[in-house]
Amino acid sequence: MPRPKPKTYDRLNNFIKEFGEIIFLADNSVLFCKICDIKVSAEKKFTVIQHIKTAKHIQGLNRLQLKPTKTQQLVSTSFSKKNDFNRDLCKAMLSANIPLYKLENKHFREFLELYTKKEIPKEATLRKGYVDDLFLETIEKIKNCVDGKKIWVSIDETTDAEGRFIANVIIGTLTVDDPGSIFLLNSEKLEKSNHSTIFKLFDQSMNLLWPQGVKYNEVLLFVTDAAPYMIKADKAIQNLYTKIIHVTCLAHGLHHVAEEIRNQYKNVDQLVSNVKKTFLKAPSRIQTLKSVASDIPLPPQQILIRWGTWIDAALYYCKYFEIIKQVIDMLDENDPESIKKCKQILKSNNLEANLAFIMSNYGFISTSITRLETKGMSLTKSIKIIKTTKESIHSAKVGGCAQAKA
Repeated sequence: MPRPKPKTYDRLNNFIKEFGEIIFLADNSVLFCKICDIKVSAEKKFTVIQHIKTAKHIQGLNRLQLKPTKTQQLVSTSFSKKNDFNRDLCKAMLSANIPLYKLENKHFREFLELYTKKEIPKEATLRKGYVDDLFLETIEKIKNCVDGKKIWVSIDETTDAEGRFIANVIIGTLTVDDPGSIFLLNSEKLEKSNHSTIFKLFDQSMNLLWPQGVKYNEVLLFVTDAAPYMIKADKAIQNLYTKIIHVTCLAHGLHHVAEEIRNQYKNVDQLVSNVKKTFLKAPSRIQTLKSVASDIPLPPQQILIRWGTWIDAALYYCKYFEIIKQVIDMLDENDPESIKKCKQILKSNNLEANLAFIMSNYGFISTSITRLETKGMSLTKSIKIIKTTKESIHSAKVGGCAQAKA
């Protein structure tokens, strides 16, 4: 007569007794390997033995400084498919802005395995199993923080390395005595950058924040740059969010002031542009500059889309005018066209005077922009900076326009 087949529960318990409670855990129907943090097929004994002989299982024992015996102790792990270590690892990497694909780096994995004594998950494991949970957890924290408070919303659009239009939605709480909390609520790829897509993104983001019903009266400020499509989007937004006030970025406004100054001083602008070209990717010319004055910094790489950098460049040439002129005179004007242009510009009668005027009357603008970009600044301090800057601009000498046109 054949031997009766043991019940599932009894069979699993027999495996635990044979191989040790430190290795396996079981409920009524599933055998779970604590070392590998996975379910093990337990229909036949040989499948359990096969699992014990796998490289992953042996490596797990080695990481925990265990030998593959039945009697050693092991700290119990979660029976759930998801575990705290994977979750915390995913959260730490996302918080530190470390791409998850870095886990595929062999040396990084070995380092983590060596010092954590844990099985390091694959990128796909974290992306499929933990990222969504962390996203929902973060959204819930944002909801709790803004609950019962008035908020402001800011949307800024940019272009990424692949040429896609990416818009970021930032929100913050409005409080009386402090700047309040700030959060990145949403980041979306836009098909186009226009008032329609901005309006849709705004409304979608508010529905993400309040899925049970948008609290229209809680949104008081909409902060953007002064782009025409942003202004047009605000008009559509105000139809739904009746208490909202549109405020254009103060730092962006000062950047436009700097652009207007640049337009007024053509010879200074030409100097900034051509000196930049002269020393860009030119080690021999940089060496010439260092041989003349080793203690001065290199000419600034002014970038028009970075606010206030043109003013900073003008201040640099005002401070080191004689040195830059001396170095340019030493260079061969037959080399690049920019050197020839620099020599011509440096002969301008009013160039040095214009640089001095910019320094004495507008040199504070880039500093004001930097101060306005400070995170956590209160509204009263921001307004004070703007008022002071406005007064300083208005007090600039009237002769500046005459100099600019000369």
